[in-house]
Amino acid sequence: MERRTIELRIAGQSYRVMSSSPAEELQRLAEVVEGKIADVGGRGRAQPQAMLLAAMALAHEAAAERDRRESLERRTRDLLRRMLVRIDDALEPFEEADATSTE
Repeated sequence: MERRTIELRIAGQSYRVMSSSPAEELQRLAEVVEGKIADVGGRGRAQPQAMLLAAMALAHEAAAERDRRESLERRTRDLLRRMLVRIDDALEPFEEADATSTE
């Protein structure tokens, strides 16, 4: 995709970003950041401190989501493994019967 400059406004500051992502997606992400700054910033907090707190909060949320996804993947693999064992166990008598009939 073609990279282009997109202007975003976050916490009263304008930022020019080079990206191949759609402008609408970047604007949506900027709004998420803006909302998180409002959540953690509080009144009277210095702008860089509010942005740092927002970044830390978003990083924490991303890490928590990654942990949940990894846990779900492990549980899903385990469940599928157990299901395959049960299917194999259920098919075993039929395989034994086929082997006996071909002898």
